[in-house]
Amino acid sequence: MSVYIAEVIGTMILIIFGAGVVANVNLMKSKAQGGGWIVVALGWGFAVAMAVYAVGQYSDAHINPAVTLGFAAVGEFAWSMVPGYIAAQLVGAFIGAAIIFFHFQDHFKETDDPDVKLGVFSTDPAIPNRFSNFISEFIGTAVLLLGLLSIGANEFTEGLNPLIVGFLITAIGLSLGGPTGYAINPARDLGPRIAHAVLPITGKRDSNWGYALIPIAGPVFGGVFGALAYTTFFLGENVTAFIIFSVVTAVVLAGLRFTSKPHEPVASNPDVKN
Repeated sequence: MSVYIAEVIGTMILIIFGAGVVANVNLMKSKAQGGGWIVVALGWGFAVAMAVYAVGQYSDAHINPAVTLGFAAVGEFAWSMVPGYIAAQLVGAFIGAAIIFFHFQDHFKETDDPDVKLGVFSTDPAIPNRFSNFISEFIGTAVLLLGLLSIGANEFTEGLNPLIVGFLITAIGLSLGGPTGYAINPARDLGPRIAHAVLPITGKRDSNWGYALIPIAGPVFGGVFGALAYTTFFLGENVTAFIIFSVVTAVVLAGLRFTSKPHEPVASNPDVKN
């Protein structure tokens, strides 16, 4: 199997199970409605584990542009393959979101709240503030890359690595996910957000493009930072790159800090569990 096809399939599986659990607990007349945050966090953790089990042997199952860029930044992945991986991940995320729409189409019709419908596809902040929201996505994705590289440095019984990665995603969701719904993956947010924009969803709202840059930029910066931090502090490598990237990140954060207004009106319903 082509590595790019594997990334399409892996990311599609991720969204089928991940967006699926959000639809299950939020859409009207679903038998799982009201399942709550723990169910969502577990669902996303299992979604990642199943995706990695499915395609890890073919493409290493990045299924996340932040992971691809982070690995490339520390020499674990060829830069020449980065564009193809990211394109494949976006396509897979879009397909997965479309499948969830058709699976739950009757429940979308029964659901009146357009914010709930959007929340099936994409993330949004509980308290809108681009500076704080960026930091939340940055930290969550930095922890993700630190965790992935740490897991890779340990020896597990053959076949357990994907499950451990799933536990990592669940831990991030349970501990850090509340402020923004923890996209920690630009493809996971952007692909389904595009699907929301183009699919014939009854009674939908706009796709909240005013917020869409945060779950892209935050994970990208966080992923590269986390990977560089791991190699710098654990392996003593890429020290100069880590310092330079830290300075760049500080400049970006300063720009966001002085241009962001607290409680900016870009969020949807804070009760929606992404």
